[in-house]
Amino acid sequence: MQKVSIDEFQQYPLKYLNQVEAGESFIIIQADKEIAELKPIQSHNKQLRPFGLCAGEFTVPNDFDTLLAEDILNAFDGR
Repeated sequence: MQKVSIDEFQQYPLKYLNQVEAGESFIIIQADKEIAELKPIQSHNKQLRPFGLCAGEFTVPNDFDTLLAEDILNAFDGR
């Protein structure tokens, strides 16, 4: 990673921003001390999952929402 003095960055900001846009990263230094890192933003564009991705891979039974038997409900409650 290239190091650039704050004075040089202030003198030619567009030059360095264009290089960052091209994918380069820089560490900005002032008085021999690293004060900042300038790097491209990572894209976080998440694609939505397509509708019906698993269509036909399983079927939901007609009674999927019926109440469970009393003994099973009690087991969930720790009784």
